[in-house]
Amino acid sequence: MHILWTILIGFAVGLIARAIMPDRDDLNVGWTATLGISGALLGAVIGRAAGLYDQSEPVGFVVSVLGAIVVLSIYRYVVPGTTSSRLG
Repeated sequence: MHILWTILIGFAVGLIARAIMPDRDDLNVGWTATLGISGALLGAVIGRAAGLYDQSEPVGFVVSVLGAIVVLSIYRYVVPGTTSSRLG
């Protein structure tokens, strides 16, 4: 049940990150959930390094969305055919 909950929250975080940074990404449901989960992991690493979270504390929703925005920015820079990769 914990895995299903993680996927659902990750999907919600991925949707919010994609809504904040609108563009044609062509990400399906699975990749949107992966975006949200990886954003939460990145937010956890940065938050714990900054001393915001203890090792046993879960990451906040806002930090997860910020992490997903960073991951989405990297994705758009690396993957050809997206707006950010065409700028460089």
